[in-house]
Amino acid sequence: MEFGFSMNAFRQHELDEALAVLADVGYDGVEILLDEPHLYPGAVDENDVADVRRLLANYDLSVSNCNAFMLSAVDLSDEVRSSEYSRDTEDFHHPSFVEYSADDRQVRIEHTKNALRTAAALGASHISIPPGGPIPERVTEDEAMDAFVSGVREVAETAENVGVDVLVEPEPDLLIETSDDFLEFVDRVDSPRVGCNFDAGHFYSVGEDPAQIIDKLADYTRHYHIEDIPADRTHEHTQLGEGSMDIDGFLRALQDTGYDGFVTVELYPYEESAPETAWAAMEFLREHGWV
Repeated sequence: MEFGFSMNAFRQHELDEALAVLADVGYDGVEILLDEPHLYPGAVDENDVADVRRLLANYDLSVSNCNAFMLSAVDLSDEVRSSEYSRDTEDFHHPSFVEYSADDRQVRIEHTKNALRTAAALGASHISIPPGGPIPERVTEDEAMDAFVSGVREVAETAENVGVDVLVEPEPDLLIETSDDFLEFVDRVDSPRVGCNFDAGHFYSVGEDPAQIIDKLADYTRHYHIEDIPADRTHEHTQLGEGSMDIDGFLRALQDTGYDGFVTVELYPYEESAPETAWAAMEFLREHGWV
């Protein structure tokens, strides 16, 4: 296995500075944030992408994944702004694939298509996207699922054209939370380019044992996220070794499958101490014999 670190923890740093830190720490790769302030597909051109490719080559870093989950670069419509949502909490979820307004849903769809094209230009294999989004008060769960399936089918056409996979990332309190939820969804979409971004902490937070469901989702998983989670299973990304997850047990189970791709550490709440956080996560991996 190879280990990457997600750039969404470095939103207070310039891309070049963040890459230098992660290369120095010793990561094999990075998860590129396809959002401000790093590489927002709606505001970059081929020269910007070429610059990022040069930086990655200079620092000998691979792209572990492209994060198209977060979307803070666009203004919310009045429809979303006046709803039950607040920009104060998890604003990067909006606009989502399941907003009440079709126009708002289309903003997310078009962003995802642009993200796929940007990932292809970077030479990346996949992007990760949210599992629908928080369900609006005026939308039923069935309606939200229908909207998400429709949106992902539209996105999948672009994915097939550019040769980049779309990885849906189940998350607590969003439309798709559990492994069963994901399997029901992916069966409806029925595209070889739609898979799973397996976030171990997310599954742990909804009561599943991540190590026990690796095989269950293996046919669809192209990339893994790890972080620790507090003992009460609150969805709070926590430094490796400071929560209650059996990180070693999960990685051993994953290693036993023969997986040789990327596992990316995702600690986005640590923006104010991102370099130190990246160092500490790598120290955990070294001390436990994973690198």
